[in-house]
Amino acid sequence: MNPKFLHTALGLFALLLPESSLAQSCSTIPSEYSFSGSSLLLPDPFTFLNGTKVVTKDAWACRRDEILALFQAYELGPLPPAVETVSATVSSNRLNIVVSANGKTLSFAPSIRLPSGTGPFPAIIALGGASVPIPSNVALTILNNEEIAATDPRGKGKFFDFFGRDQKTGGLLAWAWAVSRIMDALEKLGPAATKINPERVGVTGCSRNGKGAFVSGAFDSRIRLTLPQEAGSGGMGCWRIVAEMKKNGTKVEDASQIVNGDQWFSTDFSKYVNDLSKLPLDHHFLAGLVAPRGLLVIENSGIDYLGPVSTYGCASAGRLIYTALSSERHMGFAQAAHGSSHCQLPASLRADVTTYIDWWLLDKTTPASIFKTDKTYNFHLGRWVHWTVPNLV
Repeated sequence: MNPKFLHTALGLFALLLPESSLAQSCSTIPSEYSFSGSSLLLPDPFTFLNGTKVVTKDAWACRRDEILALFQAYELGPLPPAVETVSATVSSNRLNIVVSANGKTLSFAPSIRLPSGTGPFPAIIALGGASVPIPSNVALTILNNEEIAATDPRGKGKFFDFFGRDQKTGGLLAWAWAVSRIMDALEKLGPAATKINPERVGVTGCSRNGKGAFVSGAFDSRIRLTLPQEAGSGGMGCWRIVAEMKKNGTKVEDASQIVNGDQWFSTDFSKYVNDLSKLPLDHHFLAGLVAPRGLLVIENSGIDYLGPVSTYGCASAGRLIYTALSSERHMGFAQAAHGSSHCQLPASLRADVTTYIDWWLLDKTTPASIFKTDKTYNFHLGRWVHWTVPNLV
């Protein structure tokens, strides 16, 4: 099987990834790929589409850019090029952001809650609000992501008003685009105006907002800590493992279901949801895009709909990318059941969240590795991973 995907959007945008780690020595990312594959195993993150193996950290930087382009082409839609002008002011506990391009403007105003004192403070950007504890010495910025791109219907929101309602881009990447504009504003204004240190910023969200937070951390390398909470399928859950769970009778949200409801993904993703073997990616790659920066995945083992086996298994595979980069401890996974209370962090996981915030945003002592669940799964990583993990230098 040799399906070709021709995405004019990829041709326009793939070379313009604003937060890309593209090294000068990387080959040009093509606007057309040939993906030869028909496998329900988890794809190899350490092999370029042309078959070349990743053996160095420099090569991984190039492979990372290829994966960013793949997510845009297959699943999330195109990320607009960074051609717009961003201006910002701070007033009345708001970060007032104005984006201008081609005679059009887009404005939005995330709220800011600052600690007492002079700063500069680390900060966490929360999509839709925070449902993890934010320490009193960390600033909180809340993005109303639904006004940027509505969950439903498709094409509604400020992102689409600005770029066009016919965009293939799904809500998750539109939200990530807005997070990146917040980062632009924090950098442009500087700590003297905002009291926020733009080099110590994390992002979080729960459920659909957790998916958006995960994508935000993956696509913007300025984000130091990514804290997706109970994002389930389309977050840390791998599509292929989710499909296996559903086949075995678990009532879990799979790819074919998710594209028929909320508008989080590209219009092109529906082409692949009924034959996942055609996807040259899965969501262990999403964790790899964050690597080697801080990532703590928070999941709920008590809600089948979130695909707890998939999030555990996919995180296990994604952490292998951190292992290859000699940064395994930088990625944590903490999963615990707490009834049907979705997006309510259980007491048993609060210390893990605090640990990662202390480490990545407050520069405290490096902790021991965190990778845990309160369930025992009949999951074997070797069933899904048939590739070798290199030691990248």
